[in-house]
Amino acid sequence: MIPTVYEDKDDRGRMRYTLSETEHGQAWGACAEAEGLFGEPQRGTYELFGWVPQAEVSGWVGNRVWLVPDDDPLEPWLLQDAETLGQVLGTDGLVLTGLDDYEGSPEGHRGRVRVHDGRRWLGSCREFTRIMSPEQIPAPIVLRGLAPSDQLRAALAKGTRRALDLEGAALELRDGHGELLTDRLLWTTIRAWRPYSFEADLIDLELDGARFTPVPEYARSIWERWLAGPPAAVNTWAGLDTRCRGAWHDLVRERGCRRSHRDRPAGHAYELDGRYITDEPALYLALGEAVNGPGGYFGGCLAALDDCLRGTFGYAAPATLLWRDAATARDHLSHALTPDGQPYNLFTTVLETLAEGGMDVTLA
Repeated sequence: MIPTVYEDKDDRGRMRYTLSETEHGQAWGACAEAEGLFGEPQRGTYELFGWVPQAEVSGWVGNRVWLVPDDDPLEPWLLQDAETLGQVLGTDGLVLTGLDDYEGSPEGHRGRVRVHDGRRWLGSCREFTRIMSPEQIPAPIVLRGLAPSDQLRAALAKGTRRALDLEGAALELRDGHGELLTDRLLWTTIRAWRPYSFEADLIDLELDGARFTPVPEYARSIWERWLAGPPAAVNTWAGLDTRCRGAWHDLVRERGCRRSHRDRPAGHAYELDGRYITDEPALYLALGEAVNGPGGYFGGCLAALDDCLRGTFGYAAPATLLWRDAATARDHLSHALTPDGQPYNLFTTVLETLAEGGMDVTLA
């Protein structure tokens, strides 16, 4: 069983988790502890035959790794959170795993494929095959000490298969200040329930986790930090690697897109601390904090940044931005690749997007 997110006694009395039905938003119940949220999602596995490296590839490869068919009308496809298992012993093949995008890879493709991580070409292969990984046994989701609603009590009392099928449900997570941080959709049924060990009116509710994608284990510490409450200072994320910065930004985005923002009056002067912008997640984390303070959101890609510049995300045009230590971002973001592998300058493109949105940027 996966350990609980919080095991501190001080956290037991806080109803951090609310299980709700999605159609009308009514709560099934609330609890302080949950198990089964973290694990290893089912990943796609690919063997790339005839691997010719252009860069060193080991361990974690990137948040977004693109496989680009060579001389083929097919579009590139994406592996998210990609890792390599190394070269296949005695062969010239490389094994990559990752979360397939919603379309997945093309079936039956037998041509050369080039691979890049959005910054550099990693290499190429003459062809690939998708390896069918063994099905993982999904861990159940267990809500400890759940205070059930009357509706849930009635469903448990009835006990039929239909009554125990929650269909579309959402597990809402609140931080230590009671603010909604994020939620996770569940298409699930009730597997079991039993009295809670510490309080007679509460129960432990076990849900089927077969159709739930767990939060990756590497993100556990990020979630624990945010569940304690939003950061009080900027750059709390600065010591994280690119993978964990991406997980940090996922929570920033989910929280930021739920909150209502009061746009500052036009003419406001913003200041961006650019010392730690060594990758793309850091770029958007620093921009978000420049506009909306610690833990603030202001886009996570060029399209989202453009949306934020149009208002309702704490900003009103025109305004000024003093970008300190801009050379760091220029050094790390000037050489980027589009999904199909075309080179572009992300640093310059961001400056152009800001200017088009009415942000007058001064580089320092």
